[in-house]
Amino acid sequence: MMEARVHIIVHGLVQGVGFRWFVAREAGRLGLRGFVRNRTEGTVELEAEGDRSLIEALIAHVKVGPRSSQVRDLQIVWQELQKDTKPFEIR
Repeated sequence: MMEARVHIIVHGLVQGVGFRWFVAREAGRLGLRGFVRNRTEGTVELEAEGDRSLIEALIAHVKVGPRSSQVRDLQIVWQELQKDTKPFEIR
């Protein structure tokens, strides 16, 4: 198991469509730590930490999003591990 951390900005129709709840549910199901939140310019930001293969599974889900969303682009930056111990949360 290789631990990793990722920071993602999601562009598209991702606010007001249940996107944060979708991400939080998937991240929790995968046992990842981190957060998801709306940003003022209409994007969604998330950071996730845990097993890299599970983060990659989360990224695959985020690319699709919930049915009512339209994901246009992801900005993905792999970061230094911070050993975050909090469960995944919506901010």
